[in-house]
Amino acid sequence: MQGIRDGIMPGRQDSRALMRGAVGVVVTIVVVAGPRTATPQGPERPRLETNQGYVEEATRTSGLAIKDGLAVFKYVFESLPDRVKVYPTENYFYIRFMHNGTPYAGNMRLEPVSRDQGKLHFGYYPDLTPWNDELKGDVFEVLDAAKGVTVEKLDRLAYRVSYGGKSVVFELNDLSQVKPPATALGPEEKYLGPIFDESAVRFFFVYNPKLKIFHYILDETVKAADELIPVKRSDRILVGRRTGFAFYRDDRLDRKILIGVYEGNSRINNYFDGPFDQLPENFIEGEELRRAILEADPSVKGKIDRLGNYLDGDGRYLIHPYMLYRKESDLHVFQQCATDRKVPAANYYKCFVMASEDPDDSHPRPLALTRAKKKK
Repeated sequence: MQGIRDGIMPGRQDSRALMRGAVGVVVTIVVVAGPRTATPQGPERPRLETNQGYVEEATRTSGLAIKDGLAVFKYVFESLPDRVKVYPTENYFYIRFMHNGTPYAGNMRLEPVSRDQGKLHFGYYPDLTPWNDELKGDVFEVLDAAKGVTVEKLDRLAYRVSYGGKSVVFELNDLSQVKPPATALGPEEKYLGPIFDESAVRFFFVYNPKLKIFHYILDETVKAADELIPVKRSDRILVGRRTGFAFYRDDRLDRKILIGVYEGNSRINNYFDGPFDQLPENFIEGEELRRAILEADPSVKGKIDRLGNYLDGDGRYLIHPYMLYRKESDLHVFQQCATDRKVPAANYYKCFVMASEDPDDSHPRPLALTRAKKKK
């Protein structure tokens, strides 16, 4: 991976991640969506999962034609209720199932441009594991009327998908009214939009034009779907028990900045791989995102669209300011930077943007601790 330049990885998102989005960690069939479309809240009892159910699913004999994309789509589509909620803000509806002892993961995606052209993206693949993270046996289809699949727009964020006599309404997540409180945004920062990550954690996507860096700020206008625990050596650094997301409690503002994602989750691209692949594409206004990316990295001028997608169709510009950490102690560098008297006060927020995500770099460091290259 190339190093980060001013808070952005100057490469492209992994093409396999773009095809499949992120995946989960439970390997039985899971179709969570149901008739309820509101965010799960209230005094409900937790859902119980048993080893019996897992064993019986893993040992079940399946006759599904697993290499036939349309046949697998038919199975998935017929298993859905009549209405589902798509929570992630890049419009991925994730699915999982077990086929003859092999867990599969995938998604259906109503991409912003092609959905209004009557197209639905569908892909699946044998699930990745820490001991086997190579994508093999993946199948990807763009489904439309020519293949018997119709996509009808009902409202700005609601679409009816029909196939084989069945229809399912896909309700996209409407976060248009979500705004950060004054305490969560610095005077020099620009709010680009809300993010609902597939991990169920919400963020504010923020750009700093002066420093030319991006941040993912924890949205605390809602209850965080995780338990944040201080690391041993600092009460400023908090790590989510469920997600492994690491945050720094800002010394200047009442907010928490995402500073780390567990490297193992990123490698197998599961639900906890970080919000880089859930940009608020339904809520980005005009040219705001493209303008911010070009300010930070002029080298991609003429190569990306308004949502950061490469014009040649090969991925999306990767905005990845946080660290991929392997152990808790890796995160201490953020506090070291934030309290370093040699760091100019004006560069404080560069302490929370990584200067490099090279996996071979044994000493990753924040942008504020790097020396600018001298011009020849």
